[in-house]
Amino acid sequence: MNKWQDNRAWFLVMPVFLIVAFSAIIPLMMVVDASVHDISGPGNRVFVGAEWFKEVLGDRRLHDALRRQLTFSGLVLLIEIPLGVAIALAMPRRGWGVSVTLLVLALPLLIPWNVIGTIWNLFTRPDIGLLGVLLNGLGIQFDPTAAPLDAWITVMLMDVWHWTPLVALLAYAGLRAIPDAYYLAARIDGASAWAVFRYIQLPKMRGVLMIAVLLRFMDSFVIYAEPFVLTGGGPGDSTTFLSTYLVKLAGGQSDLGPAAALALIYFLIALAVCFAFYRALQNVGSGDQR
Repeated sequence: MNKWQDNRAWFLVMPVFLIVAFSAIIPLMMVVDASVHDISGPGNRVFVGAEWFKEVLGDRRLHDALRRQLTFSGLVLLIEIPLGVAIALAMPRRGWGVSVTLLVLALPLLIPWNVIGTIWNLFTRPDIGLLGVLLNGLGIQFDPTAAPLDAWITVMLMDVWHWTPLVALLAYAGLRAIPDAYYLAARIDGASAWAVFRYIQLPKMRGVLMIAVLLRFMDSFVIYAEPFVLTGGGPGDSTTFLSTYLVKLAGGQSDLGPAAALALIYFLIALAVCFAFYRALQNVGSGDQR
């Protein structure tokens, strides 16, 4: 009877496993199958092994897109994580200001991704956009559709505006979970604000910051809708990230073999980098505890 009670949880989570298998694992297996076959039509399949992987890995455009993708994701983490923590530290802890602040922070997260790109496209247009007209009126030449640097700045600003609130909300939740006894002990010891942050707040936020880093890397690494609507991958290929290149590769030919191979490579890169982030954050946490 006890053994039956111990195993009842598996019956409760079994529907979740079945849904995940149907929505994720089965499509992934179809991608794996397409990556090792030359499919020129219904019923016309030729096994090619690793041929598509060799072709994709030797493509210089893939290397350039991967470099841009990693640069973008790295800049996003370097900006949004510290900025989100700073916002969380500045947020009120009690009173009516808490509800107002949380509501304002959550507003960008409620907007659909493709709408975000449209908003920033209109906002930065040099002819009618508020920011574009303002900068050009001040004598600063700004045109995301013509200048690669301007396009990069616009995409970065858009992502920071859209997703920093998520980091701030996670960090704020971590701060609110810290018992008041820690702050009382710090005041008794005469600890400075920096000491409180370094030895109390930051260690207690480690868990939520790990979640924030992993979520923001994953989302930034597979970003597609916002920059595609905003710049279309241009000017030239300056904002053609790995996801944009994958879509162009899949949509530009009838044989999806190379696109399937690239999708698997994309998946493995994201998985490997996330695992590296996770291990690094775990090592930092264990080092602080010692």
